[in-house]
Amino acid sequence: MKKFVLVSIALLVLGACASTMRPTATATLGSTSGSTATGTVTFTEMADGSVQAVIHLTGVPPGIHGFHLHDKGDCGDNGNAAGGHFNPTGAPHGAPSAASHHAGDFGNVEAGADGMVNETRTLHGVTVTAGANSVVGHAVILHANPDDLTTQPSGNAGPRIACGLVQMK
Repeated sequence: MKKFVLVSIALLVLGACASTMRPTATATLGSTSGSTATGTVTFTEMADGSVQAVIHLTGVPPGIHGFHLHDKGDCGDNGNAAGGHFNPTGAPHGAPSAASHHAGDFGNVEAGADGMVNETRTLHGVTVTAGANSVVGHAVILHANPDDLTTQPSGNAGPRIACGLVQMK
């Protein structure tokens, strides 16, 4: 009986270690004036230092939309109070896969005919934990148009149609 109890305790401890919680933050996006886009983005810091972003949006006009982390944590003035893209290193704007890009350059998302976006992507250059590159305290912005991934400094993605502040879970 003692052996069974010890094995059970050992398995519980190993199971707890295997499912260690990762730092997680969430942004709940609300629509800006004239838009119906809403949803959530959950950021989870992974063991390799990357950040997994799980994106669930509804009410988005079908098509491709710029999707960025902006500098300020303020969704006032229809998202314009969020400022420019989050760029702690002073890099040029670019695709998330480019060698050099803003930390907040998340590229584009695509809404289907049903107005939904459900994507999971891996981000580099940002963290969830506290520090200069943390997503926490910044605003996630969904734009009306695609990001062309080249125009400086914003990608020419147009008006801001949804905004949400990133907060620790």
